Amino acid sequence: MEYIVLDLEFNAAYSKTRHRFVNEIIEFGAVKLDEQLNIIDKFSELVTPQISKKLNTHVAALTHITIDELNQSHNSFSHVMSKFRKFLGDGVLMSWSNSDILVLAENYRYFFGNDKMSFLKYYVNLQKYCQRAIGYTDRSHQMGLAACAEQLGLGFEDNSLHRAYNDAELTAECFKALYEKELLKEFIFVCNDEFYARMSFKNYNICDLRDPGVDRREMYFNCDKCGRRAFRRTKWRLKNKSFRAVFRCIRCRRDFEGRIVFKRCFDHVEIIKKAVDLEVIEKNKQYKTVKKEKV
Repeated sequence: MEYIVLDLEFNAAYSKTRHRFVNEIIEFGAVKLDEQLNIIDKFSELVTPQISKKLNTHVAALTHITIDELNQSHNSFSHVMSKFRKFLGDGVLMSWSNSDILVLAENYRYFFGNDKMSFLKYYVNLQKYCQRAIGYTDRSHQMGLAACAEQLGLGFEDNSLHRAYNDAELTAECFKALYEKELLKEFIFVCNDEFYARMSFKNYNICDLRDPGVDRREMYFNCDKCGRRAFRRTKWRLKNKSFRAVFRCIRCRRDFEGRIVFKRCFDHVEIIKKAVDLEVIEKNKQYKTVKKEKV
């Protein structure tokens, strides 16, 4: 089995015909690995924009790609897509997070009018795979590619990032460093109807305590200092899409605010908890008040 690690660079382009913004792909970068994880082929192509003739200033500054380079490549999306399909073959497509596969599907739908990419057989979200393999447990933040590479001791130049091929190669290096055959099997998705339904599902925070996705048994907090179960002093309230209440630890004689988020995902509800000292909350309030007064 071959593994194809893909990275895309894209530009926020406004489509006058569709009356909406499209993340138009401007660069493909990919490496192909064999079963021994050796790089056996490379893919790097610029794409001439067809939706917008201008580059977002942020994209241009981040990638150092110019509109002249893109125009001179004379590569339409359909042309590059045809070449990439041959490069992919029946291999497993991989990318860092699912943002690139979503953008690829968005462009495929825009230019070919098809919601499903029939050539795609298998897919792996390497961000999730690497987070599991490395033991990353912070559910409130996703691990970035650069952070993962740094933790693994992989050398790279900051100015080499945000070009498709360089990012694809670095992603492949992270994958190779964390490769576990049995673990990988858990993250390989067959690209069937369920895969597309999962991919298009937009996660959201549950904001109603009566929602069946809210597990009341999880609405507790332990003191982060002594580990003892704290008792709730106030009713739950909703703020910034998280449920909040004041808790007290009897042993430590301290109060803190417990915050809990129930995030509805495609096939499960993710629970994120955070304890914040009331002193920190009060200092933040005072800072905001002073800032408003200065304005």
